[in-house]
Amino acid sequence: MTTQAVRGWQQSPGQALRVREGFRVEDFDCSGTPGFPGTKRDAKRLMRQRGDTLGELQEKLFAEGRSGGTRSVLLVLQGMDTSGKGGMVRHVLGLVDPQGVHHTAFGVPTEQERSHHYLWRIDRALPPAGKIGVFDRSHYEDVLVVRVRSFVDESVWSARYDEINAWEQRRVDEGTRIVKCALLVSPQQQLKRLAERLERPDKHWKYDPGDIDERARWDTYMDAYQEVFDRCSTDAAPWYAIAADRKWYARLAVTELLTHALEGMELEWPAAAFDVDAEKARLSALRR
Repeated sequence: MTTQAVRGWQQSPGQALRVREGFRVEDFDCSGTPGFPGTKRDAKRLMRQRGDTLGELQEKLFAEGRSGGTRSVLLVLQGMDTSGKGGMVRHVLGLVDPQGVHHTAFGVPTEQERSHHYLWRIDRALPPAGKIGVFDRSHYEDVLVVRVRSFVDESVWSARYDEINAWEQRRVDEGTRIVKCALLVSPQQQLKRLAERLERPDKHWKYDPGDIDERARWDTYMDAYQEVFDRCSTDAAPWYAIAADRKWYARLAVTELLTHALEGMELEWPAAAFDVDAEKARLSALRR
């Protein structure tokens, strides 16, 4: 039995979910569970198991950073409203020690941010060595929202794809492993989730009347996402398409992708910077 089969996956999530040439957003099943034949109960059980592994890997990364290492991980979460980005941070990154997580939620640029190059605020939010960075929305807003809402001319946003690819390659070369997850929710499921927010007073704070206006631009957004996938899913930083209608599946998929990224770094506990035997002897002397 293969390692992936033991984990409950028929196919490696990295293989099952990676955006490759020929991927079409319009053909993607947002309610599917690509590569995972199990149930919601199976996924929750597997999440608990993988959480232990993820937690240990994150601690190794953190220890490496505290010991002079320069590597980090960046998890990029991109998706339409109600796709589950916030819940992903709570349920997936909640599996690890919070001191090892660097979380940034990007909203409308501030006046100061608008006065700089669009990547300026992104650079400032990069995770320091030894940490897992999480972007709730990201630099891709500048070829998604900016494009759809015509905030800048096409000549401006169309030049950004190559610029983003080059920027990501530099970050990878510097030691940051990038995991880009597009949470793809269907318009039907989004409508259901928006309606649920209005029915629950504890969710009213999450509802934005502007979400309805953005929903009216759905097809235009999907065209923009398609070009992002076509032009910015690279070997250095590939995109992964996550079916997000089933929150339990999306959370499991991102957990697996993040765990796989950390496993691929072949992390080890840093060697002691002192004489271990000598310190044992000193402690032993104190017990006498």
